Amino acid sequence: MAESEMETRGQRFLRQRQVLFLFVFLVGSLAGSESRRYSMLEEAESGSFVAHLSKDLGLGIGELAARSARVVSDDDKQRLLLDRQTGDLLLKEKLDREELCGPIELCVLHFQVLLETPVQFFGGELLIQDINDHSPVFPTKEMLLKIPENSQPGAIFPLKLAQDLDVGSNGLQKYTISSNSHFHVLTRNHSEGKKYPDLVQDKALDREEQPEFSLTLIALDGGSPPRSGTLTVRILIMDVNDNAPEFVHTPYEVQVLENSPLDSPVLTVLAKDIDAGNFGRVSYGLFQASDEIRQTFSINEVTGEIRLTKKLDFEKIKSYQVEIEATDGGGLSGKGTVVIEVLDVNDNAPELTISSLTSSIPENAPETVVSIFRIRDRDSGDNGKMICSIPDNLPFILKPTFKNFYTLVTESPLDRESRAEYNVTITVTDLGTPRLKTQHNITLLVSDVNDNAPAFTQTSYTLFIQENNSPALHIGSVSATDRDAGANAQVTYSLLPPQDPHLPLASLVSINADNGHLFALRALDFEALQAFEFRVGATDRGSPALSSQALVRVQVLDANDNSPFVLYPLQNGSAPCTELVPRAAEPGYLVSKVVAVDGDSGQNAWLSFQLLKATEPGLFGVWAHNGEVRTARLLSERDAAKHRLLVLVKDNGEPPLSASVTLHVLLVDGFSQPYLPLPEAAADPAQADPLTVYLVIALASVSSLFLFSVLAFIAVRLCRRSRAGWVGGCSVPEGHFPGHLVDVNGTGTLSQSYQYEVCMMGEPGNGEFKFLKPIFPNLLVQDSEKEMKENPNWRNSFVFS
Repeated sequence: MAESEMETRGQRFLRQRQVLFLFVFLVGSLAGSESRRYSMLEEAESGSFVAHLSKDLGLGIGELAARSARVVSDDDKQRLLLDRQTGDLLLKEKLDREELCGPIELCVLHFQVLLETPVQFFGGELLIQDINDHSPVFPTKEMLLKIPENSQPGAIFPLKLAQDLDVGSNGLQKYTISSNSHFHVLTRNHSEGKKYPDLVQDKALDREEQPEFSLTLIALDGGSPPRSGTLTVRILIMDVNDNAPEFVHTPYEVQVLENSPLDSPVLTVLAKDIDAGNFGRVSYGLFQASDEIRQTFSINEVTGEIRLTKKLDFEKIKSYQVEIEATDGGGLSGKGTVVIEVLDVNDNAPELTISSLTSSIPENAPETVVSIFRIRDRDSGDNGKMICSIPDNLPFILKPTFKNFYTLVTESPLDRESRAEYNVTITVTDLGTPRLKTQHNITLLVSDVNDNAPAFTQTSYTLFIQENNSPALHIGSVSATDRDAGANAQVTYSLLPPQDPHLPLASLVSINADNGHLFALRALDFEALQAFEFRVGATDRGSPALSSQALVRVQVLDANDNSPFVLYPLQNGSAPCTELVPRAAEPGYLVSKVVAVDGDSGQNAWLSFQLLKATEPGLFGVWAHNGEVRTARLLSERDAAKHRLLVLVKDNGEPPLSASVTLHVLLVDGFSQPYLPLPEAAADPAQADPLTVYLVIALASVSSLFLFSVLAFIAVRLCRRSRAGWVGGCSVPEGHFPGHLVDVNGTGTLSQSYQYEVCMMGEPGNGEFKFLKPIFPNLLVQDSEKEMKENPNWRNSFVFS
């Protein structure tokens, strides 16, 4: 009856405890309304439905996928799975409540729902409900209990307790023992929530009547149906030992560093027994110790010294309550308690877990999320406080977002051309002693944007090409570089339309679109085109494409490809021009002047003259620089009347080109007697054309004008002479003659107008004047040359009287 009353009290206490637990859970749910709470029975199959997150979070269908939602648990294992399409939260694997929470009744799995773009967090809790999947288990199959025969009824003897991994109503509820007349079992509740079996003696014992009992102890849980475990209890009835050992101190309290080495002493306990002999000899042992305590500590049976047999970990277990027992030789025992507090040391470095990482971002982008990560330190106190940092010289900042979550973002737009890759070292340091730190390196690539136009190495290029080049000749190159990368840096070259619409650029040059090489498409002629310029463009292959321009000047270099051309005397196959020289001419008398031009330029057009052959060597000479043919000495009667001079005209090119001209000279006694040279090949009068008539009329007009000018000059001189009494010497007219000797185009070949020089001698009866032949203007010569080509029968001859 007493046993049933005790069971009734135990059930009433259990109901009150369940009601109190439900009340605490409801209050906690209302207080933390910001977190979503869900429940699930343990051992549910993988893929089981937990909740409809999109509905609970107030998000639309597909929004979870669009925002890259993911579920992050507090521990390193991912036990939940989020279906982004349906918004359902599912189990990724079977959940074992005993593995996750052990003896803790309220088993809650905390998780966070992370939404990116933009970053947002939602907290969640999953309550793992226990099912009755474990039976109570005793540490051994059998135990031995020694009871003195003088033990009185009502004496209580502790028995070994059973352990049930389930909690709540599924956990261990009561103990029973097999039917007998001497003992019953009382279930005792401990302050830690454990249930201990005590064997209660019902009547006096008589060792001589029955020295031993064998009973079965049964442990029952509260499941439906209940599960049970059994233990065989052997009871030996001992002779009388009336004093049990007692510990000097109880409880013992000691603090141990978690990094204490193995086999280090923890504490030495002491128990005394006032009995004598074998009944007063005490031995020590652990009493009803769990597997964890037995693996962690050992006690010396003789000395009572407790030593460490397993490494301590403050992050797992912060304190131990060790029950110890002292037994004398008579079988009596005393109980004691040792409370061992584990002191935390900074033995855990901070942990960093990457939740989201972007390995490449485009340049010029505004503030961009690079990574989202979480930090954690398993130590406590200052050892668990952390500081998160990155180097100061990087364009990134850290932003705390949710609890221990941080976001690494760009501080300003990045420029790939300045730096294409960043190595960001995230350092997490705790505040313990000594400080521990964890570093994580993130490599970030900056992808290219087409923000740089190609740049030419020069703003303008000057190229030189020799005329008469071969077609498709490579004349030079232009080069442009682009600071971008990939297709944005691939440069294509092209010719731009020339500013001069008359310049046939497409037929002059071409450009290789890939490397910028320039080619001359045809042979160039310096005399036709000395220089030209155009623009080239460089365009990249970005989108949109960027381009730039450069100016190219092409200078055509002259080649010596034109021989000198003799303008005077004309060599047209008709009657040669005969130069008249008076026999009274002084040395240096100007006989004639060979006039020639060269179509080239520079030194290729510098002409020199040379007398190759003469009828009488030494009589005439040719000035090398201006082609003037002069007498080299005085003439005599013995000199032949007719002379033939071969003059060579040579340019200064490499190799030099030349032309020759034949000069006919006739020595006469004076200008007063008329002379008409006989042609070597008489022309047919019937074939005279109008052009010849026009030339004769023009020459007659020029001669008449010349004679009139001479007479006017003589008259003026005579008038001045009569007034000034001028005697002897040569007089020069005061007025400026319109003509003067100059070089045309710097070649020393032609003058721009006619030049006449007259000198009157003062002695009476001996009057003579010096005559310089007229030098034709350039235009007249060119016209005459044209007429010569059109009329090969034209003849040039002068008649003086």
